[in-house]
Amino acid sequence: MKIDTPTQRTSVVHQHPCFDEEASRLYGRIHLPVAPTCNIQCNYCDRRYDCVNESRPGVTSRVISPEEAVNRVEEIIEEFPVIKVAGIAGPGDPLCNEQTFETFRLLRDEFPSLHKCLSTNGLLLPEKVASLKELGVDAVTVTLNAVDPTVGARIYSFVYYQGEKLEGVEGAGVLLNNQLAGIEMAVEAGMAVKVNTVMIPGLNDDHIIDVAATIKELGVYVQNITPLMPLSRFARLSCPLSSDMKRLRADCAGIIKQIRHCQQCRADAVGLLHKDMAMCLYARPRC
Repeated sequence: MKIDTPTQRTSVVHQHPCFDEEASRLYGRIHLPVAPTCNIQCNYCDRRYDCVNESRPGVTSRVISPEEAVNRVEEIIEEFPVIKVAGIAGPGDPLCNEQTFETFRLLRDEFPSLHKCLSTNGLLLPEKVASLKELGVDAVTVTLNAVDPTVGARIYSFVYYQGEKLEGVEGAGVLLNNQLAGIEMAVEAGMAVKVNTVMIPGLNDDHIIDVAATIKELGVYVQNITPLMPLSRFARLSCPLSSDMKRLRADCAGIIKQIRHCQQCRADAVGLLHKDMAMCLYARPRC
């Protein structure tokens, strides 16, 4: 499937609940947790994924195989035809796991009309865009928290790239360069691109408007500013105030379209955004 026309991109957006608020009331998505490993360490990320009672990015009841993923899609869409999107959002970074690409190969052959998407930190995006396009991926979300490596160095513990563990400004700089290049390439390939930005009080809150301006120039469709969930090395930080989130989104809305209905979903989310069924479908004994 080619993904290179404005009409196709519009079709993706208007059926993708994570890109469009109206679509979130009409259509559902299924996240396939096939990608266990990650190539960066965000200071707010804890990817322990064996508790169904937590609902946040990076959490899944278990990692599944590509074959299991396709079987899961078949079962779900037969019962819930409102599912229009199959996505891979973890629990690690999809692009550094070969299972991601095998899953998309199977989905392309079995469900050609289903929209395919993924969420990534963007480190490997420049070298993977062509493969994603060939596999029918028509929507990509990139988490971009800073457009200044000195800010990024405070958000990421390390970046593992081309066999090297990079820390500090060096690691953040490599990540940023690849994120920007990958976003530009994905837009040029005709994919719908969303940028997620985690608002971290006292660290990048005054910087996010620069992120908005940068991604607008790259042709990103929409920005999704999400509140920090204090975990891992940032466990002692405070959650952003709702009033501060509202103000920040309003400021950035003058630059680029904003998402306000995000549910910060699990890596195995299923159904409508406001009526997720993952915990019912894959429930395990309480943690």
